[in-house]
Amino acid sequence: MLAALNSVPLGVAVLFGEFEVAGRYAIVLLALLALALPLSRMTAPGQLQMNEAMTVVVLVFLLGSLVSSYSLGAASDKWLDSWFEAVSGITTTGLSTMGSVEDKPRAFLFARSWMQWYGGLGIVVLSLVLFLRNSVAARRLMDIEATGETLVSTTQIYARRIAIVYGILTVCALTATWLVMDDGFVALLHSLSAVSTGGFSTFDNSLARLEPLAAGVLMGFAWLGAVSLPLYFLIWQKGPSALLHDLELRALLIATAVLAGLLYLWLPANGHGWPDALLMGMSAQSTTGFSTLAVSDLDDASKLAMIGSMLAGGSVGSTAGGFKLLRLLLLLRLLQLLLARAAAPRHAVIEARLGARRIADEDLWRAMLLMVMFMLLIFLSWLAFVAHGYPPLDALFEVVSASATVGLSTGITRPDLEPFLKVLLCFDMLAGRIEIFALLVVLYPGTWFGERSGAL
Repeated sequence: MLAALNSVPLGVAVLFGEFEVAGRYAIVLLALLALALPLSRMTAPGQLQMNEAMTVVVLVFLLGSLVSSYSLGAASDKWLDSWFEAVSGITTTGLSTMGSVEDKPRAFLFARSWMQWYGGLGIVVLSLVLFLRNSVAARRLMDIEATGETLVSTTQIYARRIAIVYGILTVCALTATWLVMDDGFVALLHSLSAVSTGGFSTFDNSLARLEPLAAGVLMGFAWLGAVSLPLYFLIWQKGPSALLHDLELRALLIATAVLAGLLYLWLPANGHGWPDALLMGMSAQSTTGFSTLAVSDLDDASKLAMIGSMLAGGSVGSTAGGFKLLRLLLLLRLLQLLLARAAAPRHAVIEARLGARRIADEDLWRAMLLMVMFMLLIFLSWLAFVAHGYPPLDALFEVVSASATVGLSTGITRPDLEPFLKVLLCFDMLAGRIEIFALLVVLYPGTWFGERSGAL
């Protein structure tokens, strides 16, 4: 799978005559094929444990970033910066330690956006396709990626539908963006970054270089990428009325509107109006990372409001990051449940529900545990930045941006950032993308040593 994905930027490099980059991708491609072809003859286990499924997905992201770091090294003198760029790409974050990208090879710019595109749900769909003959294994991969409520009974149909939605959304974004931009190549790269809520741009000042209409089109598709992809197929089946019953979509609309309104109240003091407020609000809430103004120019209240939105993120089953709005809704419902049970008679039975669905207590506590782990990761990372002398609020913004795979930056992420902090941000981006529990399972010795306990 990784060999096939890396063959695309190889073709782009050859097309543009950038043979140094093409040579690096050719080496990577040959190495991956040399590793993959012998391993493909091995017999896979008939069943797959949950920890094994988690390990598969985590290693795909980790190996994908490591092999791409060599290819991206054609545009950087330091391997760590190349790996940082690769991790930021495959996790759909968009943070960059490059001082400037406008002077980089076109194959390098394409590779970054391409990694963001397949690093979204595309890589999950491709993983599912590989396991189509093993339904249990495929469901394990699907479950740990938290792709939302399964709309169909078989993994094959599910994977096909998600791929169709993702592909159609990408084609629509490219078509609309190309109509409002003169350069088709630039439109392609921004479209790939938009639907994956990645945020990599070919310009140093992101969307501030574009006309308002083009910036609005891109941000609109980025926001659509933060909507649960299975919901699009549900709309096709049941009509637009399905939108009225989706609590996460309503929460996404409300959260975006509230953030945009708050930014509108505070931005005029900095010489900006409602277009910037709306686009920046959509970028933060969808965890895309596109920007029309410098985050460093914002006041503290605006930064704090954006931090809250980046933490919540988009919908489960979307390409967005954060701990997802569904978990925030579950937290509010848990609070409501505790208050109701405290006021109810001792023998009263009060069930937790979200809309028309009953929620098991186990699901509630699992969501709370992940949110606590998410906040602990942010706190420890933030502490490291503060210890290095960075302003507390800017440091918190940067860490949240990395952990929620957003990509907006206050300027801390830069070429001369301390190497330890670069590695720390890479860890945050990986943990935020694959969700922290999966990464902890991979790091747990019991995953690697001892006999298999049997399929779960």
